[in-house]
Amino acid sequence: MALNFDLTEEQNLTRRAVRDFAESEIAPIAQRLDEREEFSVDLTQKMARIGLLGCCVSEKYGGAGMGYVSYIIAVEELARVDGSQAATIAAANSLGVGPIYQFGNETQKSEWLPKLCSGRMLAAFGLTEPEAGSDAGNSKTTADLRNGRWVINGRKIFITNSACPLTGVVIVQGVTGSRTDGKPELSCILVPAGTSGFAAKEMKGKMMWRASNTGELFFDDCAVPEQNLLGNRGDGLHQMLATLDRGRLSIAAMGLGGSQGAFELGLQYANSRTQFGRPVASFQANSFKLADMALEIEAARNLLYKACWLLEKKRQFSLEAAMAKLYCSEVMHRCVHNAVQLHGGYGLMKDFRVERLYRDQRLLEIGEGTSEILRIVIARNIGVAGRGM
Repeated sequence: MALNFDLTEEQNLTRRAVRDFAESEIAPIAQRLDEREEFSVDLTQKMARIGLLGCCVSEKYGGAGMGYVSYIIAVEELARVDGSQAATIAAANSLGVGPIYQFGNETQKSEWLPKLCSGRMLAAFGLTEPEAGSDAGNSKTTADLRNGRWVINGRKIFITNSACPLTGVVIVQGVTGSRTDGKPELSCILVPAGTSGFAAKEMKGKMMWRASNTGELFFDDCAVPEQNLLGNRGDGLHQMLATLDRGRLSIAAMGLGGSQGAFELGLQYANSRTQFGRPVASFQANSFKLADMALEIEAARNLLYKACWLLEKKRQFSLEAAMAKLYCSEVMHRCVHNAVQLHGGYGLMKDFRVERLYRDQRLLEIGEGTSEILRIVIARNIGVAGRGM
């Protein structure tokens, strides 16, 4: 089969539509929202109205029914302007809607997906705990089945979209027993907002994504019906890994979009700023920075789009997802560093968009698998011998 690097008409239309939206609706207020650490319900619902809260969900459940490449392009274009709004959409789709759409039964899909796709509410994925980050299997949250109800006790932290006015349901991974090999049996359970024994506290004081919502979740004898189990009992580990694979693609898209935004800002500023009677871009040291940025962005885009293409073709993509997330996040690290350097002292001022991009990048090398963990994942997938983690 011949290679074809052309985007489809739908994908090109998605890019133009989301870019126009980001420039007209997000860019004018992004700095203000960042300074106030304000999650915008209005902006989130506007994004829902253009189909960004159910990107890959079929129209049967109120979704946009777009392909995964189109979804990733949408996240990329949001991140080009503002990481916070990109994070809201990425988490809403990959971590909130995704598990319900992939693993939920028909009743669960019919109940939750239309509300989530329309923007009436958001879903969150409760995985990380104070003592279970990279070591996700060390979860201490428990869910005991008692008289037809799951009774949940424990705590989750750093959960995106989990403590805002739109939060409607949280997918909680907990220990529901022991496997035959003695390891914890992990399952995922749907916990609606407002359930007795469930409390969510918004986390403030973040360095990055300050206009996205991050929450700490508390479960104290929180009881939900047995039918709130997502998929089969004991499938939690599989569901988590599958969710993280797809989530890594959206984080990669944030890295790619942020890199593009930093490059464009750096190029524009370096071409207009003069020192010693000439544009600073004309100095070889600076022109090489811009050349390196353009080179790495092109390589990152090809790697990410290939991973998404594999997913759409229903082929194995875990290795490529890990590679794309690792590379795109680290490319953005280098791009924002160079862009700030090109701006000089102005790059350190909040009046310049590049300052926010510089801060927003930092999480990308930590969330959805640290760069160190992803190198372990890649090493295992390419056949490196050893004990692993």
